[in-house]
Amino acid sequence: MRFVCVLLAIVFAACGPAAAAEPPVACGERSHGEISAIVCTVDVTRADMRLFLDDPDGKPYGRFPPLIADLEASGQRLAFAMNAGMYHEDLSPVGLYIENGHTLKRANTNPGPGNFHMLPNGVFWFGGGRAGASETKAFLRSGRKPAYATQSGPMLVVNGRLHPRFLPDSTSRKRRNGVGVRDSGKTAVFAISKGFVTFHQFATLFRDGLGCDDALFLDGTISSLHAPQVGRSDRAFPMGPIVGVVE
Repeated sequence: MRFVCVLLAIVFAACGPAAAAEPPVACGERSHGEISAIVCTVDVTRADMRLFLDDPDGKPYGRFPPLIADLEASGQRLAFAMNAGMYHEDLSPVGLYIENGHTLKRANTNPGPGNFHMLPNGVFWFGGGRAGASETKAFLRSGRKPAYATQSGPMLVVNGRLHPRFLPDSTSRKRRNGVGVRDSGKTAVFAISKGFVTFHQFATLFRDGLGCDDALFLDGTISSLHAPQVGRSDRAFPMGPIVGVVE
């Protein structure tokens, strides 16, 4: 009888609360080819993932510390965060922005210069235990009403294919960050390059290194990460939208 009880205790310890306590976000360094990146994977089915833009007074957060302070004041912790889409000088989103079910900025389908308008661009959306990185027009046609969404561009990977304008021999190298999805939308994969990379290299990381058939570029140069698991919390540049996991 004592042996049975000990055996049950071992099984419970291996498969019970300890396993369930595993955090829904995990960050670490990954390499693919010539480039290295910090990669954070988020279990969308379990994580409390949100988008943030303005503080309670209507002022843009701009950086991680004010957001961290507000969450800590309410007994919460920012387990992971990253800048999440392009923005104007006043830190307002350039394109679609939905926060907690409220559309604060409509989708931008206008032509124009810069990375945002390097079509196809796209929308990172999530809510209800699922996430996606969808080409903008496809997202609008779908009629989807997610709890959160942010528009950026260009798409890095669409249905397993790299953006058609990415050149293997490009000389344009910058620090870049982006997000992809896998596991039928149950996992969101965020990456920020550790050095300067081309669009082609960064997109290949998502497709071939991280297994994402769809991925979206979030920004370059100002790319910022808050990841306590790897001892990093960037403060150099102001940001518009921020995506984060709250515990």
